[in-house]
Amino acid sequence: MTAITQLLDSLPEEERIILTMHYIRSLSNSEIAAALGVPERAVESVITTGKSRLLSALNQG
Repeated sequence: MTAITQLLDSLPEEERIILTMHYIRSLSNSEIAAALGVPERAVESVITTGKSRLLSALNQG
């Protein structure tokens, strides 16, 4: 398991799913929102929070 995979696995499920859809599957925020049935603003918020958590974890390690 790679370090990035471990970091993603340590995130809450919603953050992990949305970040994976955005950064690995290259879906837009609107595509993610439509697929998950949530507002686009919620997707934006989760991406911001999740990215911050990942950067913080990387800086600690």
